[in-house]
Amino acid sequence: MVQNADMAKAALVQAKYTDELMKLPHVVGVGLGVAKKEGQPTGEVALVVMVDEKVPEILLPQEAIIPSQLDGVRVDVQPVGKLTAQ
Repeated sequence: MVQNADMAKAALVQAKYTDELMKLPHVVGVGLGVAKKEGQPTGEVALVVMVDEKVPEILLPQEAIIPSQLDGVRVDVQPVGKLTAQ
């Protein structure tokens, strides 16, 4: 179950790291949400990093790898494709 304190902490992490994350290749957005595993929600609050496509870490330079957590908040990379304004 999502706790308000967890969401508040994640919001602070989002504010702190969004600009940095948005500079990474393939990143198209950063938001708050629930982490997913194999497409199913886990119930864990996460900083959701949306990418146009997931690329294996081995193909990325070290500085382009999105960390699995930031300041104790889980980071969940979710592919969303290319985003366009409607």
